[in-house]
Amino acid sequence: MRFLTALLLFTTTSSAQAQEPAKPWKAGLGKAIITPQKPMWMAGYASRDKPAESKLHDLWAKALILEDTAGKRAVLVTLDLVGIDRAMSRNICKALRDRFGFARENIILSVSHTHTGPVVGNNLNEMFFLAPEQQARVKEYADFLPRQIVKAVADADKNTAAAEISWGIGRATFAVNRRNNKEPDVPKLKEAGQLKGPVDHDVPVLTVCEPGGRLRGIVFGYACHATVLAFFQWSGDYPGFAQIELEKAHPGAVAMFFGGCGGDQNPLPRRTVALAEDYGKQLARAVESVIEKKALRPVGGVLSTRYAEIPLPFGELPSREELAVSAQSKNKHVAHQARKLLEKLQEKQEIPASYPYPVQVWSIGADLDLVALGGEVVVEYALRIKKELRPGKTWVMGYANDVMAYIPSLRVLKEGGYEGGGAMVYYGLPTVWSPRVEETIIEAVHAEAKKTRAR
Repeated sequence: MRFLTALLLFTTTSSAQAQEPAKPWKAGLGKAIITPQKPMWMAGYASRDKPAESKLHDLWAKALILEDTAGKRAVLVTLDLVGIDRAMSRNICKALRDRFGFARENIILSVSHTHTGPVVGNNLNEMFFLAPEQQARVKEYADFLPRQIVKAVADADKNTAAAEISWGIGRATFAVNRRNNKEPDVPKLKEAGQLKGPVDHDVPVLTVCEPGGRLRGIVFGYACHATVLAFFQWSGDYPGFAQIELEKAHPGAVAMFFGGCGGDQNPLPRRTVALAEDYGKQLARAVESVIEKKALRPVGGVLSTRYAEIPLPFGELPSREELAVSAQSKNKHVAHQARKLLEKLQEKQEIPASYPYPVQVWSIGADLDLVALGGEVVVEYALRIKKELRPGKTWVMGYANDVMAYIPSLRVLKEGGYEGGGAMVYYGLPTVWSPRVEETIIEAVHAEAKKTRAR
């Protein structure tokens, strides 16, 4: 009798649990304008010789909060900026932790790398020699930006609600490997199908909908520099136009762009607003094609997150004698950097042998891994990581959390050039990366991805 009673109780309980609907994921979206309020210097090009004059369209901070069925929460913040430095990143994350309780591993800060955005804090500040008034405006903006990001996240926090979250991958083909194709030759090479070099034409798409209803948010990415425009008007470049296009097509929805590993990829041809608009529309169409074809997979399972800072080694550091020679260089950037390093040595400070490089992995449900890497990462990292982790189920983001320099593959490092090491001086770093740069990062990605799955 006791056995029969227990069996009946178990059967009744199991039946009730089977009929109980699964808890839904939740999501919240928010946005805030981050267009500078005063004329200030624009980042992106060393040739800048005056502050911005006006705006083509506003720059935005946008936030997506994800909450899984177990109540774990994480936030993705996208920014229409060329970059943020480590100190700025840490300040923003502290503000988000203090206000909303987000642990560091549960925050991704992503920039679009638009070259018509402002100088932000110390990011690429070494590229310019700004007058005190302009430096003061850079500082003012560095105080303004975290407040606006908190505002966007607060908006997302306030409207977090049950949601259907899905993902898929589209395709856009305007990105060109700029190291392997001369810009003036690109139109003819395109027409003849003779473009060279590795590219990543995937367009990752994540959608957030009300249960069974309206589209609330779209997150999408692409591996290509935002360098169509080089004038003196604020704009989000082609990613800005893509977001505008999608938000126009889906009233009330928030569209968010993240940069892929586009360190060696350019939108070519370029230099006109018409081209920036066209590339934005091409990217928006790639997103729409995924949504319209219903080529989306639902997110199920739970959210697992990891964040690590690894010591990414530099190559051989310059000696005091070499710095003394460089300090006399006719290249003002080289001379300035050498003098700063000499001052460090004179103050008995060491030149660091490595950089605390951020590697982040989110497993969004059972079937999607998002890898977020710092710096201007070249495309070979994305191609390799997507192949080595879970093909078809892995997205790779560059320009995330800290844009400290270009991140070359071993091949690009050996070849040299701007991405291989020439740009390090503009980021204020002492020398090129070690030949271990690629393997160090890849090993860290595998280690963090393994830990997210183990959770």
